[in-house]
Amino acid sequence: MVKLTLLFGHPDDPDAFDRHFSETHLPLFAKVKERPRFELARTVGAPDGGPAAYYQIAEMWFDSLEAMHELLETPEMKVAVGDLANFASGGVTIFASELLKVNM
Repeated sequence: MVKLTLLFGHPDDPDAFDRHFSETHLPLFAKVKERPRFELARTVGAPDGGPAAYYQIAEMWFDSLEAMHELLETPEMKVAVGDLANFASGGVTIFASELLKVNM
């Protein structure tokens, strides 16, 4: 299993970020035909009570790295990825990770 993680930096204008994300970006992502499992979280702070390093986190799960690459090559997903520059004024860090099985 592979997870694609997007870490959104704190935007210059949080209200504009939220508005664009909900009114424009999510509808673009909704056009992706084979959407993976998707979760979205807003940070609330660091464990020590300080500010969070990121504003928002989006995660998508795929059966394989190949499945992730296939989806990223679809026209709909290319449009959604291209939209990131339109609202992510705080930057966005994107990476893929392989989920590990740990016996505890």
